[in-house]
Amino acid sequence: MSEHQAVTWLRPEYKGREDELINLAAGAALVGVSRSAVSNWAKRHANFPEIALLTGIGARRVKYVPRSEFLDFARAQLNKKRGPSRPPAPRRPAATLRAEEVEHSQRQIARLTDLEARQAKALADTRRALKEHRARLQRAQQRLAEEVAAVRRRRL
Repeated sequence: MSEHQAVTWLRPEYKGREDELINLAAGAALVGVSRSAVSNWAKRHANFPEIALLTGIGARRVKYVPRSEFLDFARAQLNKKRGPSRPPAPRRPAATLRAEEVEHSQRQIARLTDLEARQAKALADTRRALKEHRARLQRAQQRLAEEVAAVRRRRL
C-alpha cells in the first residue's frame, strides 16, 4: 500500500510541521494518564484538540493532534476541581451476599439440569436416527450387491 493511502491529513496546515504533533498514546504517557483516559477525553469533550493527522490503515490508525493544544487540554483536565465523589454504597451484610450466591447457584443448577435433559434427549434422538440410517444403508448396499450379482450372472 502506498504512503499516500496510509496518511490522511485532516488539518493540512500542519503538513511539514509534523514535529509539532503528538500521537494520543504518546500524549497519554507525556501527561501521566492511561491511553483510555485520553480516549475518553476525546469522546466526551467537544473542546478536545481536533485530529490533525491519521496514519496507518483500518482499525490500526494512529491519531495525531497538535502537542501544544493537547498539553493545554490535558493541563485543564488534570487541574479541574473534582466535585465531591459519590458516597460509597452501603455495604450489604455478608449473610445477604451468601444467600444471594446460594439462590444464584440454585437457579444455575436448575437451568443446567434442564439443559442437560434436553441435550440428552437430542442425543438419544440423534443416535436412534443414526442407527436407522445405518440399517437403511446396509439394506441398500445389500440390494445393490444382489442386483450387480444378478446382472453379472445374466452376462455369463
